[in-house]
Amino acid sequence: MSESADIPEPDRLEGAPHPRETLALVGQQHAEAAFLDAYTSGRLHHAWLITGPRGVGKATLAWRLARFLLTAPEPGGEDSLFGAPSPPDTLDIDPEHPVNRRVQALSEPRLFLLRRPWDDKAKRLKQEITVDEARKLKGFFAMSSTDGGRRVVIVDSADEMNPSAANAVLKLLEEPPARTVLLLVSHQPSRLLPTIRSRCRTLRCDPLTPADMEHALAAAGATLPEDMSPLTALAVGSVGVAYRLISEDGLALYANLVALFQSAPGIDRDRALSFCNAVGQRGGEVTIDQALETIDLFLSRLARTGVLGPPDPEAARGEAALMSRLCPHLGAARHWAALQQTVSERTRHGVAVNLDPAALLLDTVLKINAGAEEGLPAPV
Repeated sequence: MSESADIPEPDRLEGAPHPRETLALVGQQHAEAAFLDAYTSGRLHHAWLITGPRGVGKATLAWRLARFLLTAPEPGGEDSLFGAPSPPDTLDIDPEHPVNRRVQALSEPRLFLLRRPWDDKAKRLKQEITVDEARKLKGFFAMSSTDGGRRVVIVDSADEMNPSAANAVLKLLEEPPARTVLLLVSHQPSRLLPTIRSRCRTLRCDPLTPADMEHALAAAGATLPEDMSPLTALAVGSVGVAYRLISEDGLALYANLVALFQSAPGIDRDRALSFCNAVGQRGGEVTIDQALETIDLFLSRLARTGVLGPPDPEAARGEAALMSRLCPHLGAARHWAALQQTVSERTRHGVAVNLDPAALLLDTVLKINAGAEEGLPAPV
């Protein structure tokens, strides 16, 4: 399959190599070993659910598995006069292999990528994987059946399928075509149909260690800060989150947000307005999505403080003292977790109806300030 280079990809971080262009995967040796063990022992399942937090390498793993499956000999088969080859002990393939070149160009005929499509009328990516995209699988299997080789389907991400698309994929899982492996990437497997989950074997990708994250960021071409501790604290093992924080000046944005709420529940309205106007201006350096993601991260760390104690290390100066004051116990943690959910729903709606970014941000900031002004629940 192939797509126009002019169409943005929903699974690409701006400025970073796409997961299919990343040949090496850092920090997920356990998941790779589990798959190789199933492959070499003849227990290769027809469907794999690749789970874990966002940005830890799930899509990169899916593409590594796809390249491996499209090039590896059949376990126990014979491809030479000297008998069966030794079982593979790595998912690596030759970077110059024709399959690798075709995969990177999205022109490999035995590979199908199911993801959110481009809406040509609205000139943007659709918000979900539609049933029309899932129905293209029928044509893919019809065209690729004459080859006789193994076929691979990547769904990235399965969480984004609408109900009709999910049911179409479920039928495929129930009656999988011969010599086909499906790889479903999922950030939140609990959102999937239980029948989809039950028909897949799970490969869990874990958050990266600080050392692995630094290695992965360097490999992606990111410019690392001198002090990695704030980045490590905010990214929580996700190299994807860390890359966005670096490339979008997210550390400075988070520090400004912490400074803004130092006086909560009595924040300076003029200062809040200046912050929101600077951050939310259309066409500015910081997008509304970045700002709202940073606010969500702030509320998440705030709620966690009431459960685990103040953040250590801090992600910004004064963060630990601020969060200890606003969220001193478990009862307060529940209060902030509920507010985080409310704020998330309000901001998603605001973005969907195209509210003015600065106004949406100011409304969100004032909602958080009001949350600090409410009497906190008693300790639990």
